[in-house]
Amino acid sequence: MEFLEKMDLRVKQFGIVDLKLAQGAAMFFALIIAKLAPQIMEISVWWFVLLLVGCAMRPAYIFWFGRQ
Repeated sequence: MEFLEKMDLRVKQFGIVDLKLAQGAAMFFALIIAKLAPQIMEISVWWFVLLLVGCAMRPAYIFWFGRQ
């Protein structure tokens, strides 16, 4: 079994609370990185917007037009 398939099976065991806790952990990890390397926050806000849109495209597509 491929690595990503194994990880997919593990993630499918998560409930909504587990997913939200994982998202919160990722958010706090990002805040720690920003606190340890403050020069990251000197980047133009438009780079963050570009990264946000880039990361949101596939989930949004799957949510609205994907598997039914």
